[in-house]
Amino acid sequence: MIQTERPPYDELEARYGAPLGVEDARARWGALVGDAMSGATTLITRERWEWAALVPLSEVSGMLSGLPVVSLSTARGKLGELVRQVAQPYDETPVLLTRHRTPVAALIAARRLLDRPGPRRPADPDALLQAGHTITLALDSWERVIATARDQDGNEIAVGSSGSAAGALRSLGYSDSAGWTTASGPG
Repeated sequence: MIQTERPPYDELEARYGAPLGVEDARARWGALVGDAMSGATTLITRERWEWAALVPLSEVSGMLSGLPVVSLSTARGKLGELVRQVAQPYDETPVLLTRHRTPVAALIAARRLLDRPGPRRPADPDALLQAGHTITLALDSWERVIATARDQDGNEIAVGSSGSAAGALRSLGYSDSAGWTTASGPG
């Protein structure tokens, strides 16, 4: 049966703004990738039914090694195909976007964002440590530093990534529904 109803993406539009069509995203590709590297999420749609999200690497859960990799220049030219690829209903595999063989952002199925809490807010590493949480730093296979904050029970509460340890700590963030309080005020 042909799907005739629009997917329930109103919540995502309220959170991240209206989606861009593939051609509009191609025209603004450099700026969109820069925004993703700074932590922003952009929705991209193809033929109204296929929705993807251009996200920062910190939004890709799990290990990055083994995921499909596409250079930024190739991704721009094949953006429609990539949106279709990640929007497939039975494949949750993100596509890593690279600049000079280093991952800088990712394309994921927009529906993956439906189950996630709202946009991430910065987490203050000092406040997390003072509250009794731990922060670990690890180097992934792409030589990016991953900072992971965990509570006393070992539950992940914040994550960040960057090319340096200082950058990973600065990019630590948690969702609005996590309920944590930072040194700068209530969460």
